Amino acid sequence: MKKESVVLAPERIRIDRQRLAEMSAKIRKGKAMIEYLEGDATDPVGEGPKIIAHCCNNVGGWGSGFVLALSARWIEPEMAYRTLYERNKDHFHKLLGSIQIVPVEDGVWVANIIGQQGVKRPGVDKPIVYTALEVGLKALGEFAWYHGASIHLPRIGCGLAGGSWAIVKSLIQRSIPSGRTAIYVYDFPGGEFNP
Repeated sequence: MKKESVVLAPERIRIDRQRLAEMSAKIRKGKAMIEYLEGDATDPVGEGPKIIAHCCNNVGGWGSGFVLALSARWIEPEMAYRTLYERNKDHFHKLLGSIQIVPVEDGVWVANIIGQQGVKRPGVDKPIVYTALEVGLKALGEFAWYHGASIHLPRIGCGLAGGSWAIVKSLIQRSIPSGRTAIYVYDFPGGEFNP
């Protein structure tokens, strides 16, 4: 049986108040703890379910940056993103803040977070949209909590999207529940990011 990807759009994300209360009771107060690793985010560490998250644009572009490593390992995230774009191309720009959860292996998903307005080009040096990324991260945190999954990502939004890691880190820490979800950030040896 083929597993389908799931799209969580901002207008479709509903807060289950009872589950949120249960989640709050189970987690400690404070910021989410991030563990930094040197390595490849497409080869996540640890046991149990895992989600590999990254930031996508809202114009259907997939062809540089971290997505190249994803596509080299699995074709499903790219195909799901391109299908989502083709089905919604007339209003794809409105999907900022949405996430697309794509199963790639048993217990492993890729989260395509649409948090980037367009792509980097002359005159547009920072296509990152922090508010959209934050909405996507909140949905990611909820999905991870529900599935008992750890989250694995590069320094999301800080390469081609032009974001600042200090800002993105704070978004992760306030969007993903602390204490219940392990978060691993991978730095590729020799890789560069915006501090």
